[in-house]
Amino acid sequence: MRMHLGHLWRALGTGIWPWTDGLHPPLTGVAVDSRQVGRGDLFVALRGERTDGHRFVCEAFRRGARVALVERGNEDSAAGAVEAAATVIDAAKDLAGGAPPEMPLCVQVTSTLTGLQTLAASWREAHPNCRVVGVTGSVGKTTTTQLVAAVLAQRFGTRSSPENYNNEIGLPLSVLRIEPGTEWLAQEMAMYGLEEIRRLAAIARPEVGVVTNVGPTHLERLGTIDRIAEAKSELVQTLPLYGLAVLNGDDPRVRAMSELATARRVLYYGLDEGNDLWADEVQVLGLEGTALRLHWRGESVQVRLPLMGRHIAYPALAAAAVGLHAGLSWPEIAAGLQDRQAQVRLRALPGIRDTTVLDDSYNASPISTIAALDLLAEMRGRRVAVLGGMLELGSYSEEGHRLVGRRVSEAADLLVAVGDLGRWIADEALRCGMRVHSVYTVADNSEALRTLERVLESGDFVLVKGSRGVALDAVVDRLTQPGSTPRAGREA
Repeated sequence: MRMHLGHLWRALGTGIWPWTDGLHPPLTGVAVDSRQVGRGDLFVALRGERTDGHRFVCEAFRRGARVALVERGNEDSAAGAVEAAATVIDAAKDLAGGAPPEMPLCVQVTSTLTGLQTLAASWREAHPNCRVVGVTGSVGKTTTTQLVAAVLAQRFGTRSSPENYNNEIGLPLSVLRIEPGTEWLAQEMAMYGLEEIRRLAAIARPEVGVVTNVGPTHLERLGTIDRIAEAKSELVQTLPLYGLAVLNGDDPRVRAMSELATARRVLYYGLDEGNDLWADEVQVLGLEGTALRLHWRGESVQVRLPLMGRHIAYPALAAAAVGLHAGLSWPEIAAGLQDRQAQVRLRALPGIRDTTVLDDSYNASPISTIAALDLLAEMRGRRVAVLGGMLELGSYSEEGHRLVGRRVSEAADLLVAVGDLGRWIADEALRCGMRVHSVYTVADNSEALRTLERVLESGDFVLVKGSRGVALDAVVDRLTQPGSTPRAGREA
């Protein structure tokens, strides 16, 4: 990003304090964490639940921030930050050969969050040649977003939203990374309630909207799956007439969104041949990836992905659909689907005692956990499932965990169920015929590790999965060898 202060002034319609005449170099980036500030950046002082960014304005200036976005009512702290920065500048004068750096500036707004979003919307408007793909859904958003970017990058200057840059703070930061050479931005869009995706879309202005599926994630907040579908449908309701809605036609709630789409074009994808773009002959190749055959308007093409699991067919189909919309050839699409970096969630890592750890500890829902268990079922060796609770399921919590327990009884040889919610998984696995000595119910991660260190054997495949809040990544850290890296050709 190279944003001149004039753009900042016009976008926010506010004063710059202290005001100085003369020219200033353009801003080089935006940060909301003072520890991530680089020289020439804009620092946005956000108020959070745990801390207030205004406490770190001085630190941001010390690290080289050129401008800080602060809220009115913080004039004293802003003045102190500028004064402190001026002291640092004076002290550095001799080292700079007598030519001090530019004096830092503070821009005052009513709300720094609103200011960040307004600035991002203005920056997006200033780059009309950049086309945006918005991706939402209950599961698979990140993998789909990264595969879309990998496909588009075969011909175009492409950026994708960094991991977790998908909400009211992250999306504006992602949009502000657009540069003159950015032709496409693949942008993940998350939500916790109604109207959130609509607000995100107003900033990013997507031309293409991809909806992966609708499931019981965030059910605790929204109450019903129908309300989750309503929230996800906001993406297709904000598309321009010339845009494209890319919908998972195998999911009835997603398919029904076509009636709400404002774009003239709708493309259905899935494994059912009734979709516009569909796949068959899906072959799970274990740690070596997945192969499938794509069908489109009478054409068929065989592709192979280095990503693991039958469920990866859906992100691949969505990415291919976007590639077709952008005018890419099948060889270009197939090359993009080969990108090993597209799936950042599930990794195959070497573990203790010559085991293989399938690290899917980032997050969990019933849909994604069953998909991970489907992959575990394909492994040739003893299969161990380490499963923690799935949060924010509301009234669906017991049913969702028991649904996972049923699949565990078919897919795993050993189960280590962690925490109170994990007891439902264990109970259902036992009810479905899993042997008692193969099921371990443990209270926490420490007990899970003690159990695993006792029972693991050479050649085991160990799936670790749970919601982010149960922190099973700590179990992965202990199970994997120091300094371990993903096995070659085996990242998913």
